[in-house]
Amino acid sequence: MTENAPTPEPTGTVSDAVTGNWVDTIAPAFTRPYLRLSRADRPIGTWLLYMPCLWALGLAMLATKSASMHDLWTAVACGIGAFLMRGAGCTWNDITDREFDAKVARTRSRPIPSGQVTVRGAVIWMIAQALVAFAILLTFYWAAIILGVLALLPVAVYPFAKRFTWWPQVFLGLAFNWGALLAWAAHTGSIGPVPVILYLAGIAWTLFYDTIYAHQDTEDDALIGVKSTARLFGDKSRQWLRLFLTVTILLFGAAVVLACIDRSMLSLVIALGGPWALGWHLTWQLGRFDPDDNDILLRLFRSNRNAGLIVLPFFAVAMFV
Repeated sequence: MTENAPTPEPTGTVSDAVTGNWVDTIAPAFTRPYLRLSRADRPIGTWLLYMPCLWALGLAMLATKSASMHDLWTAVACGIGAFLMRGAGCTWNDITDREFDAKVARTRSRPIPSGQVTVRGAVIWMIAQALVAFAILLTFYWAAIILGVLALLPVAVYPFAKRFTWWPQVFLGLAFNWGALLAWAAHTGSIGPVPVILYLAGIAWTLFYDTIYAHQDTEDDALIGVKSTARLFGDKSRQWLRLFLTVTILLFGAAVVLACIDRSMLSLVIALGGPWALGWHLTWQLGRFDPDDNDILLRLFRSNRNAGLIVLPFFAVAMFV
């Protein structure tokens, strides 16, 4: 219960950070509160933001039958951008949620509610991260630059979604999967049906993993009036997760088929192995889902890095057949 929640550790370590992470062990002491604000001690969010970028870039190369050093730069730039924009987004989230976070056991140790960082300092840090990300964005085609700027809209809205809708995970999906559109545009200079379908698949995937994640806070969320799909679904969460899993794989498969329509049948079959493998990983997660065990919930949520990565070898092999 919130009333009996432990106070933050004197070291400033955040309660749900990865044990022994580099921020808590080797980062200079003066940088740690700001790196924690950016969730650098909890890298899974950066991976979840980065995966749709890599998926889209892989499908774009399959569709155009071309790969270049510019694509290598796109992959690197998207990785750096994912780190920076996830950091800026989390900083914005913590600024807007600071009063809620102070009342929830899992988030009370975050830098702002625990007093490690002032709101003014957080705003400056957020702007600095966004500006560096924008400088990287300027190396892309104009279509990607415009999409990158538009990505700020869902990022700005997401922290408020839990206050007016039971489906804040949809808004998180809109923000976290924007890279599917951006990375495709970074390769092709335009947008088409493939990245849009992939974007929708990513949103369904986000609904899957973030509903699992949100089950950690259902008790505290109910006390302070914060909405989530975990609270909305309750005992029916398993059925909803199965639905999100199915939609993710069907849409992802459709995106692969459209991207590979001019390639060989063997290439298409191998590429379809990507969403197939993702589907099995999500099925594994669903089989171990326990809404009453926070340790399992956190492990399942973090396992989505591997779920996303498992797609990429299939796309890589499909490029050469």
